[in-house]
Amino acid sequence: MKNSLIFRVILLGAVAIAGIIGMQAYWVINTWNINEEDFSKKASLALYRTACGLADLSGGDLPPRNIVNQRTTNYYVVNIDSEIDDDHLEYFLQKEFERLALYVDFEYAVYDCTTNEMMYGNYCSFNPGKQTDLTELGDLPKDDKFTYYFSVKFPNRSGYLLGKMQLSIFFSAILLIVLIFFAYSMYIMLRQKRLSELQKDFINNMTHEFKTPISTIKISADVFQNAPEVQNNPRLLRYATIIKEQNKRLNSQVEKVLQLARIEQGNFELKLEQFPVAETLNAIVNSTAVQAEKQGGTLESDIRLGDIHIEADRLHFTNILHNLLDNAIKYCCERPVIRLSAYASDQQVTIKIEDKGVGISKEHMSRIFSKFYRVPTGNVHKVKGFGLGLYYVKSICDAQGWQLDMESTPGEGTSVYLHIPVLQPGFQSWWYQLRTYFSKYLRKTATRLTNA
Repeated sequence: MKNSLIFRVILLGAVAIAGIIGMQAYWVINTWNINEEDFSKKASLALYRTACGLADLSGGDLPPRNIVNQRTTNYYVVNIDSEIDDDHLEYFLQKEFERLALYVDFEYAVYDCTTNEMMYGNYCSFNPGKQTDLTELGDLPKDDKFTYYFSVKFPNRSGYLLGKMQLSIFFSAILLIVLIFFAYSMYIMLRQKRLSELQKDFINNMTHEFKTPISTIKISADVFQNAPEVQNNPRLLRYATIIKEQNKRLNSQVEKVLQLARIEQGNFELKLEQFPVAETLNAIVNSTAVQAEKQGGTLESDIRLGDIHIEADRLHFTNILHNLLDNAIKYCCERPVIRLSAYASDQQVTIKIEDKGVGISKEHMSRIFSKFYRVPTGNVHKVKGFGLGLYYVKSICDAQGWQLDMESTPGEGTSVYLHIPVLQPGFQSWWYQLRTYFSKYLRKTATRLTNA
């Protein structure tokens, strides 16, 4: 399905590009033909008026037909059936070309019937600085059909027509550049999508491969820790505890990666249940306070919710609160000072977590919830992690339809606000249901488009 959709998108894009290029080529060719026809009409009219001027000057009559004859695209023969004055010929030619705004270089020659040769007249240019050696003039062949005639050649006709099409050529070049950029962008997008798929496959395979050894280590650590000889040896007991804790930490990171992979692939379903939020928050605070106290800090709480219930996935709700509190502990200055407060207003619960840590600058705030992004701390070994915690928190909040806000001042600390719609016991808010429905719909739609 995905490959089929990609193929259709590429096919439609290729057809669109080919159609645009075809239309542009038709427009350019049509413009060239129009300019070429206009040039031929103006040149023929100017040459006819020149013939009329020469006839009036000599007192003769012009032939009844075939006065101006176009032999090639840039070569004309003019039959006048009377002798031609070279000086007047050049005057009339320049005058008529200027009258019709045909400012193009030309050369002319006159046929001499006494010698049966074409006698070059001159090369005329509307560019005052241009000079041409008569020996470098092009070939103006004779015409056996006429006796008294002159010929005119436009050696720079193509350049003149291209100059008239500067605007068309300019826009065509811009369009071509845009199309090339578009095609290159499509190539980059497809390449990036392929790399993203490879990355996802690698992460999924890697995390699944980790699950078995992690489980084995856990079982082995439990057996090792509970062994009598270990229990009676403080040194071995300490090592066994470290192994168990670090294995638990590794398992937590692997589970987080797997959950994020499921969210991105659209295989993620929330297990919603109704539960009192105050009771869950107190349990989270009690378990996390120990961690803060180990570092000589404090975790205070001010929970004023009573018997207010929410409908959520309890596991993920607990995980995102643990992630936020863990971040507050990680990014502290020396001793963490953290405060969790919760209150209800306007049919929603607001959970606020504030710390007195290092804070986050404005340049990092826009990327703080991005996957694999970590705020630089100077000491890369001090703060451990993969940059997935806040991305996981934001993903779960979006999936649940919750609002997540963050305020931070460098050197003073950070405050995180989590807004959750209230669910009274036995009553489900219609607004919450509607918002949750649209949130899930938009999330699934975005997932399908991303994975397409």
